[in-house]
Amino acid sequence: MFYLVIFMNEAKFINRPWWLKKRVSINDQQSRVHDILKGLNLHTVCQSAACPNIAECFGKGMATFMILGNICTRNCRFCAVNNGIPQPVDEDEPKRLALAAKELNLKHVVITSVTRDDLPDGGAGHFANTISELRKDVPEATIEVLTPDFQGDKAALKMVIKSWPDIFNHNLETIPRLYPEVRPMANYKRSLDVLNNAREIDSKIFTKSGIMLGLGETRGEVLEVMKNLREVDCDIITVGQYLRPSKMQIYIKEYVNPDVFAEIEEEAKVLGFLYVASGPFVRSSFNAAEAFNLLGDGRNRG
Repeated sequence: MFYLVIFMNEAKFINRPWWLKKRVSINDQQSRVHDILKGLNLHTVCQSAACPNIAECFGKGMATFMILGNICTRNCRFCAVNNGIPQPVDEDEPKRLALAAKELNLKHVVITSVTRDDLPDGGAGHFANTISELRKDVPEATIEVLTPDFQGDKAALKMVIKSWPDIFNHNLETIPRLYPEVRPMANYKRSLDVLNNAREIDSKIFTKSGIMLGLGETRGEVLEVMKNLREVDCDIITVGQYLRPSKMQIYIKEYVNPDVFAEIEEEAKVLGFLYVASGPFVRSSFNAAEAFNLLGDGRNRG
């Protein structure tokens, strides 16, 4: 079931289907999260990427931190984060982030970043420092990182993995055929290699990846991506609907029915993923703690 009209080979939507409409409730917790983040001068992917789940997450006192600034050196066409020349690395940011996690009483901390191709290590050292500060200030919290590809630099990746996050996430985002259109500065094989290398560096860590639907992929292509992820022993997959954040990003090609997401979830389970989240509003970090709570301690894996 699709809702679209075709114009110059791209899809422009008139109305979202009912399954993509959310009730937004306002509570004091949202204001508290905003105030803490603003007071500590911290960025979140929730805000910078215009996530549709921001009200729900902030309302639960949760946020996904985005380190290394809010300007990306790449130009992925699905992403609302600004691209351009980044600011210098804020060396005090890891301490402030750990303080925020403590004030928010987070039990599972998710950290992502803009891509920093301008840095020799791609920002890997900053990830490691952030994890170290979190281990000191909120030792009871589990930690999940969602990193860029570090341009395939295995030494940079090792720096992150050896700082002992509980879950390592790197998103494929879409099928290989659409990379030139959707992720022109990324490489599908390189992203798969990141996940494979993470497993080689630490065989016990949980690895995770995510893809978006609605960009023109076929079901067969989605299945092939999931098979590729299992070939590199990826444990967790998230599958969500691409929603155009603003007029600056690539058009949606289709709204995918929730029944299709349910079918894809079953296919993923058959392939052997340990945890699958598949649905229109699923995002990499949305309800991320749920996967870890069900899977247990990644350091005892296998």
